[in-house]
Amino acid sequence: MTRKTYFSEVTWTKDYFPESCGGDRQKILAMKEKGDDSMRYMWLDEYLLGKAGVTKDLQKDWNWIRYQIGGKMFAAVCLGEDDEPYYITLKLEPLEGEFLRQQYEDIVPGYYCNKQYWNSIKPDGNVPDELLKDLLAKSYLLVLAAFPKKKQRELLGVSVCGMDCTKCAFHGKDCKGCNEIDGKVFHAPQGKACSIYRCCANKHRYTNCGNCADVPCEIWKMTRDPSMTDSKFEASIQERIDHLKGVSPYGV
Repeated sequence: MTRKTYFSEVTWTKDYFPESCGGDRQKILAMKEKGDDSMRYMWLDEYLLGKAGVTKDLQKDWNWIRYQIGGKMFAAVCLGEDDEPYYITLKLEPLEGEFLRQQYEDIVPGYYCNKQYWNSIKPDGNVPDELLKDLLAKSYLLVLAAFPKKKQRELLGVSVCGMDCTKCAFHGKDCKGCNEIDGKVFHAPQGKACSIYRCCANKHRYTNCGNCADVPCEIWKMTRDPSMTDSKFEASIQERIDHLKGVSPYGV
């Protein structure tokens, strides 16, 4: 695999690396043309950008490609003076990071980071792909969890039940959106949050229903738009579950 394969034409654009982030179009285009066999994990860029709310930039002073949620870094590909990757850096709970460093010589304390939480992985090493995906997902969730729960829902672009309110016909007219009005949506009793919001956000203090092992529960099944047919309602439940996948520690 070459660097050109890993960093696709879409990835390396000035839109991703504006001048405010230290973008350098000529350098980036030159990097694309350079072959590189030192990066084993060619799926990393697409995998991370596929997660809800993720953005990236090029930190020019460090020569790091940073992946962020809400402006906070949760992963980085660290590049050397020759623009070849030499570390993939991510955040883990201290005990897990310490354990993994004992198991894999290619996992070391975070390079130029707080070594209690951050770990660096050699990009040409022997850490299994599935393990690295799992660690990147944990890092994403760990950084996301540092935000207030309402902010987390905003960053993820879903309501407590996994609904993308912007796609609802009532959004912007009869309803501003679940997250914006604390669950007091058009189909709820006047002045009260819907039963799903009351259970998830008010009672259990979850970010969303993806944190609950019982989803979809009876409350989900009882809370519905009366204009929906049974088949559309079942499809809505599945769509919301799909939205919650990947943003929950339990995986839904």
